[in-house]
Order: sequence, then C-alpha cells, then structure tokens
Amino acid sequence: MDDFQAQEDSSLDGAVPIPLESGSGEEELERVIQAVVDNVHWQMSMDRKTTALKQLQGHMWRAAYATGLVKGEIFEDVVPAIRKWREAGMKVYIYSSGSIEAQKLLFGYSTEGDILELFDGHFDTKIGPKVESESYRRIAASIGCATNNILFLTDIPREANAAEEADTHVAVVIRPGNAGLTDDEKSYYSLISSFTELFLPSST
Repeated sequence: MDDFQAQEDSSLDGAVPIPLESGSGEEELERVIQAVVDNVHWQMSMDRKTTALKQLQGHMWRAAYATGLVKGEIFEDVVPAIRKWREAGMKVYIYSSGSIEAQKLLFGYSTEGDILELFDGHFDTKIGPKVESESYRRIAASIGCATNNILFLTDIPREANAAEEADTHVAVVIRPGNAGLTDDEKSYYSLISSFTELFLPSST
C-alpha cells in the first residue's frame, strides 16, 4: 500500500493502520502480519476498490484458478454476443476494479474455457477510479478512440454517471445478484438483462 493510500485510509471510520516494522524479532513480524490481515479484512468489509487490495486478491485467485478450485462464471449470452461484435469489426475491452491479473485469470479459467482471445485489452484502477469521468477519457485516449464511439456496460449507476460525463454511451446491465436500482435510475438509463439485447452498428 502506498503512502497516499495509507493517508487516505487513516481518515476513514474504523480504519486499521499497518505499522512500520520497527524491529527484526519474530514477535514484531507477527504484529505487522496481523495488522496487514486486519487491514485487508477491513477493506473488504468496506468494499474498498483500492489497487493494492485488488492486486492481493489477484495473487490469491491465481493459485485457486490454476488448481481448478475456482472458475470465472460467464453468463451464457456473453461469448456468442462478443464473437458477433468482433466479427462485425468491433473491439472489446475490459475495465474492472479487479486487477488486470485477476481479469485474465477469470477469463482464462472460465466456465466457457479460455476466452481471453475475445478481448483487445484490459484496464483496471491504475488508469483511474471507475467513478471518475477522467478515467474513461484516459481509456479512450489509450485505445485511440473518441469517447462518443464507446459503449460502456456496467451494473453500477455511479460508474454509468461518470462514463456519461465523459461523453461515453452507457447501458446498465441487470443480472441476478446485482444491487437494485432506484425508480429514477431505471427510467433514466438504458437497461439490458442480456447481451443479446444490444444491437450495435458495424464498424466496418
């Protein structure tokens, strides 16, 4: 965790600080390790989207995916839809609060097999938070595309709002287990429950 993140966390309610290691004894090491564990539990309980936490989760998931204990669950409409989009000349990118490593594990060890070939690139919070419009402008610049030629799919209204502020097209995806939307959000955003509901123009 970097100094800036530690300073930001220290101002939050219930934050668990990680002390600097001040000695070399086993007891001191155990104290620091326990503080790290407690801090991780706190971040998870707060649903924090910090880059450091997502990287740690990525390291843990790597072992679970490699042994077959975990597979990334992919809805059955996703792969056929993406293949159709790519055949029409469109490019598909992933932007997630999960680290790029975690994304590649999920799609590389998915219930649909290894589907990494379907994606042209990956972005995580190193490009910026998903609730800040500037992040979407950076992504557009990175892939050489105008923001108004991008469609962003999300299940989180705050992310949808940030993307819209960057002049990006948005659709909110309704899936089992997702947080509910308010009536205003339901009436404002374009909603889909399956990728088959998207009819995108060919880029060719």
